[in-house]
Amino acid sequence: MQRRGGLAAPAPAPALALAVLIALTARGADASVHEYSGGGFAPRANSFFFHGGSEGLYASDPTSNSSASFIRFDSVTFRRTQESAGRHEAMQQKTGLVEAIIVEIQDRSKIGGSYLHSDAICCTPELDKEKSCKVGEVIIQPNPDNPDWPKRVQTFFSGRDEEASMVTQVVSINKTGMYYLYFMFCDPQLKGLKITGRTVWRNPQGYLPGKMAPMMTFYGFMSLAYLVLGLLWFLQFVRCWKDILQLHYHITAVIALGMCEMAFWYFEYANFNSTGNRPMAITLWAVTFTAVKKTISRLLLLVVSMGYGVVRPTLGGVTSKVGALGVVYFIASEGLELVENLGNINDFSGKTRLFLVLPVAILDATFIIWIFSSLSRTLEKLQLRRSMAKLELYRKFTNSLALSVLISIAWIGYELYFNATDPLSELWRRAWIIPAFWNVLSYVLLAIICILWSPSRNPTGFAYSEDTADEADEEGLSLVGSAVKGTGDIVNMHVFPEDKRA
Repeated sequence: MQRRGGLAAPAPAPALALAVLIALTARGADASVHEYSGGGFAPRANSFFFHGGSEGLYASDPTSNSSASFIRFDSVTFRRTQESAGRHEAMQQKTGLVEAIIVEIQDRSKIGGSYLHSDAICCTPELDKEKSCKVGEVIIQPNPDNPDWPKRVQTFFSGRDEEASMVTQVVSINKTGMYYLYFMFCDPQLKGLKITGRTVWRNPQGYLPGKMAPMMTFYGFMSLAYLVLGLLWFLQFVRCWKDILQLHYHITAVIALGMCEMAFWYFEYANFNSTGNRPMAITLWAVTFTAVKKTISRLLLLVVSMGYGVVRPTLGGVTSKVGALGVVYFIASEGLELVENLGNINDFSGKTRLFLVLPVAILDATFIIWIFSSLSRTLEKLQLRRSMAKLELYRKFTNSLALSVLISIAWIGYELYFNATDPLSELWRRAWIIPAFWNVLSYVLLAIICILWSPSRNPTGFAYSEDTADEADEEGLSLVGSAVKGTGDIVNMHVFPEDKRA
């Protein structure tokens, strides 16, 4: 379809260049694979620790070997400093200990000496004398119901070796929960230790992390929902094709983008689940479709609020401003989506996230303010013209939009409450509802627009009447395509009776 009018395409060369740059610089698109590339250990109490990852895992299915849930250590290597290695004799057997501790979050109090009335995490000589633990090891309170948990995997240095490698092994998960992995050591002489390698985490049904697994099913349902909406819109579009306005083409584009977005995310998650790796090409397409659809959707709400296609045939002098806002929003949204979905499985730092989220939030607020201020002017103009049918149409649209904003504010409050009360992701099985809500809200708003601006063989609800007094000072590229201009006489015959009287 040939693109006409003043809505600039939100994917210019600078935006695409930025997208490619971020994609190439983002860390490998590993999914349930936690990579360690020379990370250091941080001190805590009398221990040193490195966070190896955390994920929600479902219990293994005991009736099926192929439905196992596990954490696998692959090529995990620890490297100490030359100074640390030189303090030992070459013939010594065990000259340093590093422990991998796997704990289900509900059992976190079992790590450390709290149950021994001690603030220590590593065993002290005093506690060793009481035979409560062994010096040099992390204190773990035995679980009477499951003596092997929390899980402890030990790796020893030998002699003056600077490197020690973990034996490749698989730890089965037999209880559903949020699991944390920590690499820890107690010997201060190992200060400066570095870790490389990776761990692979798998759920019974695939490699998708537990909190993400429901999203694959959700994207499947949303793909069908967009398909149904697109089919209904297409049938009405074809039935009334002679009376189609340019606005209908923009609505069609948003439906098509939404359909492609959901389909790409479904296939991306399906591949992720089956292989354990996120395919960069599919992920990049899914992310780009998301950014483009979000941009076009917001631009659609904005131009509709300005009365485009109903009150005015052009955007006049604001065309360039609308296009510029769309371009900036696409760049900001694309950058955030790329880093979130092409980066490492672990969440990026709070400062980085704030740097990427804040511009998108500010631009969203700009869209909301501009949309409602435009709606106010459009409603005022329709009241002055006494265009009661159009006024009723825009009142319904305004009420729907205002309700969606109120719901959004309430949901943001719920998100803040959810995150504040669940800092350790104990409610991980419900976390998928947070991102799913915004997709559903976007779909509902699009469906409302489709209903209010549905193509009709008697398009009086969309026809605009020329008002030279209002539009004389507005210059700019017309947003009405040549096809609509070609039927200008027909459109002008379908103006509202009250517009004729005006």
